Amino acid sequence: MVTINDYEGGETAWCPGCGNFQILEALKRGLVNLKLEPHQVLFVSGIGQAGKLPHYLKSNLFNGLHGRSLPVATGAKIANHELTVIAIDGDGGGYGEGCNHLIHAIRRNINLTYLVHNNQVYGLTKGQTSPTSEKGFITKTTPEGNFLQPLNPIALAISLGATFVARGYSARISHLTKLIEEGIKHEGFALIDVLQPCVSFNRLKTYKWYNKRVYDLNEDKEYDTSDKTVAFSKAQEWGEKIPIGIIYTSEKSSYEKQISALKTAPLIKQKYSMAKMKQIIDGFVQ
Repeated sequence: MVTINDYEGGETAWCPGCGNFQILEALKRGLVNLKLEPHQVLFVSGIGQAGKLPHYLKSNLFNGLHGRSLPVATGAKIANHELTVIAIDGDGGGYGEGCNHLIHAIRRNINLTYLVHNNQVYGLTKGQTSPTSEKGFITKTTPEGNFLQPLNPIALAISLGATFVARGYSARISHLTKLIEEGIKHEGFALIDVLQPCVSFNRLKTYKWYNKRVYDLNEDKEYDTSDKTVAFSKAQEWGEKIPIGIIYTSEKSSYEKQISALKTAPLIKQKYSMAKMKQIIDGFVQ
């Protein structure tokens, strides 16, 4: 039987009080609750404090470029769709450098979970504004305040037709654990945006600030996660009240289920012919 100890990795290098610790704990609990063994899971991450999270787990890992987690995760899922694939980025990598990949991963509805640590600031490179930073946010690189409106990843994902869109809050570990479990079980692309205080570089969005505002949307028994109009309205809610929970879900066939070559077995388990490969290559040469 799998336990938390099976996923225990090396010593962390995060700042004391960082929300990443809570996300790491929620992720481990979720994997154990789903009875997933470390060899059954692949983590894909990029550069950044969020990207370090899989380094502190005992499991399969591909650590690549900043914001480029989703293309690698997509390729891995197609090569072996029996793997549980979890891509991890921060708001900089996920919604900045990698936002184009997010758009097309949603279009494909590839069956993987995308966990984005959203602290609204670049933590690894010492506090620049990110795509989700509030307008007016003052940093070393924006001494007159951020001029740009923040990107709304929840509204973006819903508008593009994502089949699972959720928001968690790192300080509510049990709640976040459940969201991660539901995201992994979902058949299709699952975006989980995690509000995460950065104790070093974001002194505005603190634990105190979030604790006064977040509420569990799914405690409302009448809330229908399949109602796109209502979900899009909830995605706009930010300020005095911030909803967390599963915001939108829908059913649509996942990308890999539509690939005929995957119907018999994962690509890595299928036999191939070197003679056939040579024939194909020779065809290109001619």
